[in-house]
Amino acid sequence: MADLFIASWNVNGIKAIMKKDFKKTIERLNPDVLCLQETKTQVEDARTVLSLMPEYQVYVNSSKERKGYSGTAILSKEKPLNVTYDIGIPAHDMEGRVITAEFQSFYLVTTYVPNSGRGLDRLPYRAKWDEDFKNYLNELENLKPVILCGDLNVVHQEIDIARPKNNYNKSAGYTQQEIDGFENILKSGFVDSFRYKYPDLEESYTWWSYMFNARENNVGWRLDYFLVSETLKPNIKDATIHPESMGSDHCPVGLQLSV
Repeated sequence: MADLFIASWNVNGIKAIMKKDFKKTIERLNPDVLCLQETKTQVEDARTVLSLMPEYQVYVNSSKERKGYSGTAILSKEKPLNVTYDIGIPAHDMEGRVITAEFQSFYLVTTYVPNSGRGLDRLPYRAKWDEDFKNYLNELENLKPVILCGDLNVVHQEIDIARPKNNYNKSAGYTQQEIDGFENILKSGFVDSFRYKYPDLEESYTWWSYMFNARENNVGWRLDYFLVSETLKPNIKDATIHPESMGSDHCPVGLQLSV
């Protein structure tokens, strides 16, 4: 077996973060595969920006209607067997939120899950997304194990948010409906790799508001995950969070796996 290191990062704009030591951060982390969310650019522009990292094969998905919104990318040193985009449901496939790369022994899915919005106005749509996306993952898993990573836009437990009482059922990302959607994925056969390795580790956040010095005070949320099929649980060597990596309101997360 060989070790594989996958990193995932919501970059909050690939063009902007490229001006903020992005390349140096990726060189330091040195992932075999890098998954990006919220690239906020169209396919050709993203390819042009990411061509500055020639050691990686680049695969990009972008919003079809709203330019400068959403978007995902996968960069891989090894060429995948196959790459597909979206999940085959038109209502969910307009915002460039999903890329699936097939490798020899697993599928890698990166996603930028829809935010329920201020005032939770998009919560009903989010619930439909959660159910349809779970079904998509389960269909893949019928073929081979799945690694899911990305900004899942949900806090699972109180330990994953600095101020749970202030936000529960009030803020997008920490409503019971969103928690239930996340738990349904876990119950369908997935493991939260970070909590598997570190079940009680507190103050382990991946996103901080730009307001009120939230990052300096570590008033954060854990929104970025690696979920893996139960069958891959014995292969998890480590799950990491990299808050020292700046340039976005999120930080990178990583998964070290034997494959």
